[in-house]
Amino acid sequence: MNNIVIEIPSTKKEVLRVAAYCRVSTAYEEQQTSLNSQIQYYTDYINNREGWIFAGIYSEQASGTCFDNRTAFNRMMKDCRAGKIDYIITKSISRFGRNTLPFLRSFNELIGLGITIYFEMERLDSSDWRMLKIITAAAAVAQSESESKSANIKWGIQRSFEKGHVKLNHTNFLGYTKDENGKLVIVEEEAEIVRLIYDLYLKGCGYRKIKSYLEKNGIKTVTGKVEWSTSTIDRILSNEKYIGTVLSQKSYVENCLTHKQVKNNGDLPMYLIENNHEAIISKEIFDEVQRRKTS
Repeated sequence: MNNIVIEIPSTKKEVLRVAAYCRVSTAYEEQQTSLNSQIQYYTDYINNREGWIFAGIYSEQASGTCFDNRTAFNRMMKDCRAGKIDYIITKSISRFGRNTLPFLRSFNELIGLGITIYFEMERLDSSDWRMLKIITAAAAVAQSESESKSANIKWGIQRSFEKGHVKLNHTNFLGYTKDENGKLVIVEEEAEIVRLIYDLYLKGCGYRKIKSYLEKNGIKTVTGKVEWSTSTIDRILSNEKYIGTVLSQKSYVENCLTHKQVKNNGDLPMYLIENNHEAIISKEIFDEVQRRKTS
C-alpha cells in the first residue's frame, strides 16, 4: 500500500509580510470598541516583531457565517492571491468564519498559496499539519454555536409573534412613520397618495395607467423619485398594513449560513394581528381590491 504524503508549503522566509484579520458581528458600541482595540493591538504587534513587515489590517463588521458580504475578508484573499501576504494573524477561528464549508475552502486556498494562518486564542498554526484536524473540528464547532444561537433567536421571535408583539420597519413605508413609542402613525400627505392608488385601481386603472397618472401629476414615491414602478404599486395594493392589520412571518431567514430570506409557503406559522395601528384604507375597499386582483 502506497503512503499518501501531504505536503504543507513552507512559509519560512527571512522577512515575512504579515497581515491581521479582525471582525466583529454587530454594531453595538462595545463591539466597535473591540474592533478598534484589535486593530491597534495587531498593528503594534506586527510592527514590533523583528523580521516582520506590516502588510495591513483587514477589519470589518460582518456576519461570520456569510463570506460573500465580507468585503475586507475578500480583499485580503485577493491580496493573498496577488502574492502580497505571507502570514495572517486572527483573534480566533470564529473571527475567521463560522460557516465550515467556506471556512475550509478559504483556509485550504491560503495553505495552497503558501500562506500561514495563526489563530491566537486557540494557539493554532496552520503550518503544522498535525493541527489541521483540530482546526477543522474547531471550525465545525464554531458553526454549530452559530446555528444554536440562530435557533434561539428564532424561538424568541416566534414567542413574540404569539404574544402579538411585532416590529415593523417603517423606513420607505408610504403613508406611515413611527412616533416616540415606536407605534405606526399616519403621515396624511402620504396617506392621500395611498388612497388615490386604491381609488384609481377600483375605477379600472391597471398598474401602468396608475403609474402614468402619478408621474404626469408630479406625485413622487416615498423615496422622492419621480418615476414609479409597477411592482411598487402592486405592493401598495397588496399590503394588509394599510387596514391596520399585520401579518407576521410572511418570509423568514432560511438558515444562519446563507442568510437567505425566503417566502413562507406554510413552512412556519403566520400570525395575523388586527387593529395594530390606525388604518388608511377600509377593510371593504382592501378586500374588493384583492378580489379583483385574483379574479
